[in-house]
Amino acid sequence: MNKNIFKIFGIIALSLSVTVVTAQVIGGSSQSAVNTPRDNVFDEIHVEFKKPVPYPPLRQADVMYKKRVWQKIDFREKMNQPFYYPIVNHVGWKSFMATLIDALKAGELTAYDDRIDDEFTTPLTWADMENRLKGQADSIDQYDQRGVFLGKKITYPDEYQPGEVKSVKLKEIWYFDKQRSQMMVRILGLGPVREFVDTQTKQKREETLFWIYFPDARPVLAKSVVFNNKNGGARLTYDDVFWKRLFDSYVYKEENVYDREISQYAMGMDALLESNRIKNEIFEMEQSLWEY
Repeated sequence: MNKNIFKIFGIIALSLSVTVVTAQVIGGSSQSAVNTPRDNVFDEIHVEFKKPVPYPPLRQADVMYKKRVWQKIDFREKMNQPFYYPIVNHVGWKSFMATLIDALKAGELTAYDDRIDDEFTTPLTWADMENRLKGQADSIDQYDQRGVFLGKKITYPDEYQPGEVKSVKLKEIWYFDKQRSQMMVRILGLGPVREFVDTQTKQKREETLFWIYFPDARPVLAKSVVFNNKNGGARLTYDDVFWKRLFDSYVYKEENVYDREISQYAMGMDALLESNRIKNEIFEMEQSLWEY
């Protein structure tokens, strides 16, 4: 009898020790080739399988008003800073531009040439994108300590650096869906804007690197987390930020017969007032359809 009791206690102690050992192996990062300690209190597995919210069905007959506008999100505004940071990638947390670059490199996204148009007509390969990010090549003469010419070294003085993209353009369509009696919006494209100092002219330049077709980018953006200032346990994704309009932006162009931007006919405060006028026009269009 006593032997059986000792056996039972031995089995219980052994099971407890196995449980303790198992509990200590808390798993490693999915991005690491080795089993490293988990830098969290739980596995964030919901983002890996997250899918974007599907668009509601839409018929041409239901659209009684439509307006195409172009907006810009400036990452330097406090509300938009989650797009810009972190400059150096963390495990499972990257900036908006790093997310796009990695997806383009992996072939998950297709970039379109902004120098042709913003209508997604000319796809770019990753080789094309690498050449564009490198910029124009320059050669530097190299000499040894005795002044003997060694040859020329090819450099890329205007090569893209992380952190140079400080804004992104949005191409979107606002429309009134009479089936739902609601003014709605759909983003068509994203255009990262790079800001840098040209080494030749020593002047500050802005250039749109490429355009991304937003509906194709949503599955990628839905799996990329964004820092949440309010609650670290409820991380959002970039798709959530765009879907819920959790950003601040301003209009820099509306569809017009001249196909021109606001900066081509208004400057300074006048340009800001024109941008607000376009936003108010869309808002008032929806309000004028209702009677209170």
